[in-house]
Amino acid sequence: MSIADQLEECQNRIAQACEQASRSIASVLLIAVSKTHPAQSVEVALNAGQRHFGENYVQECIEKINLLNSLRAEIIWHFIGPLQSNKTKVIAEQVDWVQSIDRLKIAQRLSAQRPTHLPPLQVLVQVNISGESTKSGVQPSETLQLCQEILGLPNLQLRGLMAIPEPGVGSTSLKELHTLFETIQSELGNYKHFDTLSMGMSDDLELAIESGSTMVRIGTAIFGKRD
Repeated sequence: MSIADQLEECQNRIAQACEQASRSIASVLLIAVSKTHPAQSVEVALNAGQRHFGENYVQECIEKINLLNSLRAEIIWHFIGPLQSNKTKVIAEQVDWVQSIDRLKIAQRLSAQRPTHLPPLQVLVQVNISGESTKSGVQPSETLQLCQEILGLPNLQLRGLMAIPEPGVGSTSLKELHTLFETIQSELGNYKHFDTLSMGMSDDLELAIESGSTMVRIGTAIFGKRD
């Protein structure tokens, strides 16, 4: 199948999952994760109506943004991979969202390095919900504090939480993350921008939507297996 066909199939899966969960289709945003796939594939998906794209690696992300610079106004770029301190500047300057903030130092650097002529960088705190030693992310018990600290940074807009649960864990971790999301939403009180829960990928998007996800990150099911 073509990328356009696979994109449509993913959108149908999302629509069916929303119907099963008695949710509006508009409540779930699809991020097409294009890592290891060429910029031409992004352009094909863009022409098929997809606007939000995710990248995991800094160098590859910036290369694609530059290659597709003539289409920059049409694409919303999400950085979803681990971010080291020495790479924050180029990400702060180039992307629209960072989904993988797991410590205050990274958030502070992104805020300081975000050009003032651009809108605030939209950010998610990555939570290590499965407790895996190999995974990035803040511990659930420390998530609220990090969120509160990010609220004080002038060039960031805190939007919610992201996680990459361990494969095959079922719904437990997803529901735990949704509970944490609602708890922090309540703790932040009058702050109205905390509205995004990014979880769910090609294999588990239905379960994620059932568990309250508002953003699913789909790569393989749209672009095919990674090179």
